[in-house]
Amino acid sequence: MLIPELNEIISGNQRHIARAISWVENHTDGYWELLKSTSGSTPVIGITGPPGAGKSTLVNSLVQSMSNAGKQVAILAVDPSSPCNLGSLLGDRLRMQSLFMLPNVYIRSLSSRGSLGGLTTSIIEVVEVLKQAPFDYIIIETVGVGQSEIEIAGIADTTVVVSVPESGDDIQTLKSGIMEIADIFVVNKADREGAATFASHLKKLAHERAFENWETPVILTQALNNIGLEELIQKIDSHFLNSTKNASKRNKLLAEKAFKLIQSQRMNDVSISQIEDDIERSKKENYFNLFSFVENYFM
Repeated sequence: MLIPELNEIISGNQRHIARAISWVENHTDGYWELLKSTSGSTPVIGITGPPGAGKSTLVNSLVQSMSNAGKQVAILAVDPSSPCNLGSLLGDRLRMQSLFMLPNVYIRSLSSRGSLGGLTTSIIEVVEVLKQAPFDYIIIETVGVGQSEIEIAGIADTTVVVSVPESGDDIQTLKSGIMEIADIFVVNKADREGAATFASHLKKLAHERAFENWETPVILTQALNNIGLEELIQKIDSHFLNSTKNASKRNKLLAEKAFKLIQSQRMNDVSISQIEDDIERSKKENYFNLFSFVENYFM
């Protein structure tokens, strides 16, 4: 049984945490019973935004700052998948070397495994495992695939959207897309020309879509120089405190997670490789029609 592992996870044993995550990712026998025994309220922070915005650098500096303040932090770095074996292509060790020696930081690289939203399909379960450990924050850094990355909003308590001054030309695109999921805006590389103007545009946008008890803040950062990080942490803490008091938002977040889990369980016996084999067999037997073929899976 996997349940005894829970005590080791609660104590912060990183070897057991890693093993439990592997069980959950691979759906090892008993993993669901382990998950049914979990409960936790650790803040989950999603860091998202377009490629080149400096998300990894921001995460590095942010976690370093949290660590210096004595906080324990878990990082889930979601990397693109290899189309051949669905394994991670980038790997956390290439981007977060400076954090690996910190005893109060745990890093796990997850393959997106073909997920269009930029998040591995088991991310919800993995986060719940980490919530049992004595972490003060759980940070999810997504792969940076653009508009489809909005699914992070259904998983994280606080979604931080990172952009750069050069995004100013695309403000309308951002307005109708990924920026709408932001709980906090970050304009990184704020020493570049146009940063103040871009931040001003974002503040106007944030004011237009402000909720009754939260107006999305816009924070200028220079991650490489550790500028703006303290303010960012303060806003993250403030938003989490605010969201825990907002019952309707918490229920919506839970509904999003429940929906994804139900989808995952219903598709549990269906795999891409099996579908590929079925397609090959179907083509040999008769004329192939995609919709007739798909219909066999839900009739």
